[in-house]
Amino acid sequence: MPGAPCKTIGWQHAGPVLRSLAYGLLDRGGDGNPAKADLPADRPWRHNLELAKRIRPEWQTGQASRGASLELLRALREASPNEASEKVLEQLNRGIAPQSIWDGLFSAAGELLMRRPGLLSLHALTSTNAIHFAFQTSGVDETRRLLLLQNAAFLSLFRSDGGKLKPGQIDQLQPHENDASTLESIFAEISHDRMSAARQVLSYLKQNPQPQSFINSARRLVFLKGTNSHDYKFSSAVLEDYQHLSSEWRDKFLAASVFNLRGSGDKDNELVKRTRAALS
Repeated sequence: MPGAPCKTIGWQHAGPVLRSLAYGLLDRGGDGNPAKADLPADRPWRHNLELAKRIRPEWQTGQASRGASLELLRALREASPNEASEKVLEQLNRGIAPQSIWDGLFSAAGELLMRRPGLLSLHALTSTNAIHFAFQTSGVDETRRLLLLQNAAFLSLFRSDGGKLKPGQIDQLQPHENDASTLESIFAEISHDRMSAARQVLSYLKQNPQPQSFINSARRLVFLKGTNSHDYKFSSAVLEDYQHLSSEWRDKFLAASVFNLRGSGDKDNELVKRTRAALS
């Protein structure tokens, strides 16, 4: 979303961000105009326009429920785009708080990255980050309803478009047996065994409930080791979104982030090498 980076780096940089967004909207990979075609990626939107009308008027208030978040997470492992949106509709009309639905959506995106690391799953997380930002920012009730429904449909599309998924469930992720996990051991392990590193993150957070040191270290390594825009936008999204989840889901979401964070054993990027050479 253009508003998020421009609030951080200044509106004088809005032009390139807006041009990138416009290009993304126009780049259909050879497909026809969605307004004049019936493309699979566009069908959920049309379906959700009708579903949004069926959401109860008081949908923004509801009961927080970890069970409902888990229920949505499980549904998103198998659901079609339409079924995913209909599950969100059913939960909202059942009186479930939007926060619990977001917990399920964020967790499903994190689990997808665990089970199939790579660019497509990375975009499941950055898209959820962008949609959540729009949800928080918009003052239009219909837009906010549609964003929730669309996010669920998008996660189903991301899951089904990218090939085979590895075994693994984010809610079943357990701490490493070694309760003495340190930041150094975690980021070293990321470069060798990401599942082991994820379990170490959970062990570390048991001993250090405030994750700021982990977040600072992750950001520093992105600056040192990152090689493309996806490294930056992914880390920005997931480290920000940690704060947007309910407390019972945060640690496992943060643990799943190691499946695309940089490890201390990765090579420094060329900019860092040139900078160090110039300073020496």
